[in-house]
Amino acid sequence: GPHTHYLKEGTPTMGGIIIILSIILPSILWIRLDNIYSWIIIIATLFMGIIGFVDDYLKIVKKISKGLIARYKLIAQILTGIFISFMVLNYIEEPKIFIDHNNNFIQNISNTSISIPFMASNSSDNDINGFLELPQWLYVILVIAVIAATSNAVNLTDGLDGLATGLSAISILAMGAIAYASGRVDFSDYLNILYLKGSDELLIFSFATIGACLGFLWYNSNPASVFMGDTGSLALGTVLGTLAVLLRKEILLIIIGGIFVIESLSVIIQVLYFRYTKNKFGEGKRFFLMAPIHHHFEEKGLTESKIVIRFWIIGILLALFSLSTFKLQ
Repeated sequence: GPHTHYLKEGTPTMGGIIIILSIILPSILWIRLDNIYSWIIIIATLFMGIIGFVDDYLKIVKKISKGLIARYKLIAQILTGIFISFMVLNYIEEPKIFIDHNNNFIQNISNTSISIPFMASNSSDNDINGFLELPQWLYVILVIAVIAATSNAVNLTDGLDGLATGLSAISILAMGAIAYASGRVDFSDYLNILYLKGSDELLIFSFATIGACLGFLWYNSNPASVFMGDTGSLALGTVLGTLAVLLRKEILLIIIGGIFVIESLSVIIQVLYFRYTKNKFGEGKRFFLMAPIHHHFEEKGLTESKIVIRFWIIGILLALFSLSTFKLQ
C-alpha cells in the first residue's frame, strides 16, 4: 500500500474472529434449526473463516510473509463451492414460478436455474422466461467461480479502514431483502421472481452479518483500532457469494457487489498491463498508480475517509438499483 499506511503497522488484526462469532452464534440462536438454507451458509462461512484464520496465523504469529499458499486457499474455495452446489442439487426444494397469477398455478423448475436480471421469471406475453437452466456440471463450475471470486474480491477490497466492512453490510442487506421476498409466496408472485421455499430464513443470517459488520465498523473506521484480516474478509466474501448462489442471483451479484468487481478488475488490469508492457518494451508499466483502485485514488491525493465514504455511496446506489430491477422487469 501507499507509504502513509506504514503508520498503521502494529494495529491488531484477525478481528474477523469477532465478526464470525457475532454472525454464527446469533444465527444459531434465532434460525429455524430445520432450515437447510441457514445451515449451508453457516457451514460455508465458518469453513472459509477458518481458512482465513490459518492464513492470518501464519503471517502474524509464524511470521511467514505469504501466509497460506495461494493454491491451498483456492482448494478451500473449490471445496466450498462443491459443498454448496451438492447441497443445492440434493437437499433444497426446486424453485417455483407462477404461471397463472389468478389461480396461483405453480410450476417447478430445475435447481440449476439462475435468474436473469431485468426479466420476469415468467412472461406470458412472449414466453421468454427470466431464468436460465444450466447443465449440472456447468452449474457446479459457476458456483465454485462465484465463491472464489467474491471471497477474493472482498479480500482485495479490505485495504482501507472500514471499506470492506461497510460495503459488505450494504451488499448483504440487499441480498437479505431478496431472500425475504423470494421466500414468500405473495411477494415472489407480485414481483414475478423465483419462489424459493425457506429462503426467507436467510434474512436472519443476513441481519446477524450486518449487525456484526456495524459493530466491527465502530472500531474499524478511520483510524482503525483493529483490522479484520483474511479471517473476516474471506468469511464475508463467502457470505455474499453463498447468498447469491442460494437465491439464484449470481448475475445480479455483479451489480450488487459492483465495487468489489471494480476492485478485482483493477488488479487484473494492472497485472496484465504490466506483463504486456514488460514483454513488449522490456520494462513493465503501470495502468493505475497503484492497485487495487482505492490505492490509486490515495496516490491521486484523496484522503482515506473520502474514498471510503464515496465508495459506500456508490455501493448504496448499486444496491438500490439492483432492487429496482424487480420492478423494471
